[in-house]
Amino acid sequence: MGTLWAVLVWAVFGLIVGAIARLLIPGRQGIGLLATAGLGIVGSLAGGFIAWLISGGEPLQASGWILSIVGAVIVLAVYVRLAGRRHHRI
Repeated sequence: MGTLWAVLVWAVFGLIVGAIARLLIPGRQGIGLLATAGLGIVGSLAGGFIAWLISGGEPLQASGWILSIVGAVIVLAVYVRLAGRRHHRI
């Protein structure tokens, strides 16, 4: 039951962080609920990597709320930029 609980907590945390990142980036991103949760989880890991660059520790770690949101905003901005380029080529 412990692993299932951890996965659910990560999913809810990722959904909240991803939703906040989507609110901070203007425009329509065109991703669903599951992708938003994934965005938040990846953003948390990206925030942990930023924390590792600044203060050391483990390079692949989760981070707190603020760096998770910062990481998710960076990941979403890169996604929007790459998705925009792909649509302009057609």
